[in-house]
Amino acid sequence: MDPFFARMGSLARSRREFLRMASACAVAPAIVPALPLRALAQPAGRKVVIVTFGGGARDEETFAPDGHENIPGMLKTLLPQSTFYGQVINHGILGHYVATTSLATGIYETFDNFSGVASPHPTLFEYFRKGLKRPADDAWLVTPSNGFRNMGCGTHRGFGPRYGASVILPKQILQAIDPHQTDSNLERLLRDTYEEPHITAGMPQGEAELRQMERSLGLSESEFKRQALGMQSADELSTFVARQLMQHSAPSLLWITLHDIDMAHSGAYSLYIDGIQRTDRLCVEIWREIQSNPEYAGKTTLFILPDFGRDSDANPAGNGFQHHRTGDAASRTTWMMALGPQVRQGAFIERAVDSRDLVPTVGRLLGFPTPLAEGAILEEVV
Repeated sequence: MDPFFARMGSLARSRREFLRMASACAVAPAIVPALPLRALAQPAGRKVVIVTFGGGARDEETFAPDGHENIPGMLKTLLPQSTFYGQVINHGILGHYVATTSLATGIYETFDNFSGVASPHPTLFEYFRKGLKRPADDAWLVTPSNGFRNMGCGTHRGFGPRYGASVILPKQILQAIDPHQTDSNLERLLRDTYEEPHITAGMPQGEAELRQMERSLGLSESEFKRQALGMQSADELSTFVARQLMQHSAPSLLWITLHDIDMAHSGAYSLYIDGIQRTDRLCVEIWREIQSNPEYAGKTTLFILPDFGRDSDANPAGNGFQHHRTGDAASRTTWMMALGPQVRQGAFIERAVDSRDLVPTVGRLLGFPTPLAEGAILEEVV
């Protein structure tokens, strides 16, 4: 058997063991085949929130038994309410921007990960806005890295910027408020990316960022800065911004890229674990906002998934948790959970699915076509 697929089988078995053990400490997710639920009525005004578990995380530190202590929120709160896909395979380039953009287009992109260019293909946001004739303020992308600022739309003829997402970069708002970075307490929030910190080309203009903050978040400069000063990481700031968007603008399609985990590139395992634990907590916060916000409660599907994994410790060609360069199974095999009113709770899907499947699945869920996406519809969650 090919070693890659053997590893996939091993990962599936470890997740089955995990779910069996979870029954001892939570409402037990059942290891059963999930069936299509199209017969259920869809709520009016349905919405979708997507959280990418950015920076890449391995099974060993998440859903394998040794990783359970790092994800108590997903383990005890989110998993029992979700349909869980145990084998989500990414066959594309393992760079965070290109991989996350591939999730958003449903096509494995091949551009330079560090170029910051827009995709030549339409994104989920463009399909949504064009297919349903939705305004720009109904589709949002929240991302901490300036390198992701072009992920909101592609350059494909017939789609493009007029149908793209509204993109908000919380770090750029901070820089617009304090352009000379006179407040040293904010420095920890302003590093652009852990792999290529020099990428700052095309920085949005400060005045435009401030107008966006006031119009879309309903916050003054002083209130935004005050909130930021109480945060420990850029992902906390991004989650705060996403919650403000939900409360103030209530977009129907919201994508949040979390990226603290990518601190693993520094080589500090403790910081990598800290990033996973923080991301776990923030995912629960987002789900609780969905449940408590009357604009979202009872009509929102939440998808949570890593962009990909990280190198195996056993692979001599890699650097273990620090990087994602080998293309081995630990780097390519991840997971996804879906939660929402039409989603079967406690279902574990054992078959392998493709990371490109997200776009057509959201299209089916919200009722718009995704003609160029190459993935398949995940029938269990639509």
